Amino acid sequence: MTPDKPYYVYALKDPRQHPARPFYIGKGTGTRAHDHLIRPDHTPKGDRIREIEGAGAQVLVSYLVEHLTEPEALRLEAELIAAFGTQASGGLLTNTVLPSGLGGKKRPGLTVPAGVPEKAQVGLTLLKDAVLEFAQANPGGVKNAEVASLLGLRSDYGGGSKDYLSYSLLGLLMREGRIGRSGKGRHVAQVK
Repeated sequence: MTPDKPYYVYALKDPRQHPARPFYIGKGTGTRAHDHLIRPDHTPKGDRIREIEGAGAQVLVSYLVEHLTEPEALRLEAELIAAFGTQASGGLLTNTVLPSGLGGKKRPGLTVPAGVPEKAQVGLTLLKDAVLEFAQANPGGVKNAEVASLLGLRSDYGGGSKDYLSYSLLGLLMREGRIGRSGKGRHVAQVK
């Protein structure tokens, strides 16, 4: 790995199927790809790892692309998750990209293409991370209008809610406890 491109995208594969099929796609640095195998968590991914090992097999770790920047790795990870789909949307992967409650909702007459919910959630994560990083860089806090204009999130739609997206992102970050409100309408990153 080069210092400016330390990221990679990897797949965890089930060797009991021929050819081995991926059940998890991730991005990481260092030993991240193998960390899942040391202490499997209590997620569908961890359950699959324990199931494979319980059958006397070993999970295959495949490095798909190496020497990436974090944005490159995030984009590739999102595309692969979207291509394979998550189990929540009828796909192969145990990735839990969708927040709880969104995976099972259906509306008659609407088609949701495979992988689209995953892409939306990865995009939402990137947007929230950008807003949080902006707030962290400004300890005095940031206003919604500043988030909208300086991060290019302001709508040019003819309606009156031009800053709605940034306000929604701030609201989600507040609900997650990652951003709080200070006086004078400023939003401040929470120290954890």
